[in-house]
Amino acid sequence: MTEQPALPDELLPLSWLIGTWVGVGVGGYPTIDEFQFGQEVTFASDGRPFLSYWSRSWKLDAEGNRVKPLGTEAGFWRPRPDNKVELLLAHPTGYAEVWIGDVTVTGIVDAVITGARAELQTDVVARTDSAKEVSGGTRLYGLVDGELLWRYDMAAVGHPLTPHLSARLQRA
Repeated sequence: MTEQPALPDELLPLSWLIGTWVGVGVGGYPTIDEFQFGQEVTFASDGRPFLSYWSRSWKLDAEGNRVKPLGTEAGFWRPRPDNKVELLLAHPTGYAEVWIGDVTVTGIVDAVITGARAELQTDVVARTDSAKEVSGGTRLYGLVDGELLWRYDMAAVGHPLTPHLSARLQRA
């Protein structure tokens, strides 16, 4: 068995994210029909003061079977002083984002975080010539009753900030 590296103190407010989470969500946007998706998200630490992040999702049919791959994103969560956080994300569809926000711990039992949230907004969005126009967004991640709940509102392709994706994930 491989021993896990010690968690740096800077990561303690984000420690509730660490692990692999799986579940289902819903998506939609003015330019697309509503859909259901499955998702797997992993947050990991190698002992340095950041979390690596990887998410992949699949469109699901009415029975919950995988139909086709959807979004993939990878990046890093960087804790900052005073419970601030930076999130760097890259997408294979040709754009990258820098997010900034706050982390709030809402519950601790026996030195384990039992409730928390991270509220983020885009600071920078960069894209290639071939990528769709994404101009901004907000994200909310929350640890509620042992589940990871998240929501993403997006401003893109001429539309203002609009609900786009949300999911409920359980630890794998």
